Amino acid sequence: MRVHVADHPLIAHKLTYLRDQRTDSPTFRRLAEELVTLLAYEATREVRVEPFDIETPVAPTKGIKLARPKPVIVPILRAGLGMLEGMVRMLPTAEVGFLGMVRDEDSLEVTAYANRLPEDLSGRQCFVLDPMLATGHTLVMAIDYLVGLGAQDITAVCLLGAPEGIAHLEEQLADVEPPVTLVLGSIDERLNEKGYIVPGLGDAGDRLYGVV
Repeated sequence: MRVHVADHPLIAHKLTYLRDQRTDSPTFRRLAEELVTLLAYEATREVRVEPFDIETPVAPTKGIKLARPKPVIVPILRAGLGMLEGMVRMLPTAEVGFLGMVRDEDSLEVTAYANRLPEDLSGRQCFVLDPMLATGHTLVMAIDYLVGLGAQDITAVCLLGAPEGIAHLEEQLADVEPPVTLVLGSIDERLNEKGYIVPGLGDAGDRLYGVV
């Protein structure tokens, strides 16, 4: 697995305010979108393109456009929805699929409850969005699901990650070829006994949308 931590002062600045417990939900959503847009620059560094002929006001020239088949953006519900707008802003022609997953707060086991994806992802670049890479179980399950649909080019984008979650991904996805790429805004210290990232930013879904 290829791990890239986006080291940039603007990313650190926005993460600081995301972490602050005084940040309200509307501000949290805006900052998350802005942060994902910055992370998307790194996540899409190897996005596939093809030549494209155009006419400028001065002369003809060659440019590039996103190659077909179109990339697929896959937010993991519900917290991944808070990252979707920032990613779509960078890849406006991409298609969007959804995976609904939930983690039991006691056992930390993950179950899937919904999906909306193409039946065949062969040849498609997939970008999975999940704010928090904590234990790693949710992301492993999501990536396994995409691989089962034929995906061979997968990039996961997370705001924060814990060393334990990264290690779990590396172990569980060791046989996936080609390797999965993981793009992070920060690697935090550890997980606590409840499986939360420390220092982290709390429950991303609750902070995005409130407690339901």
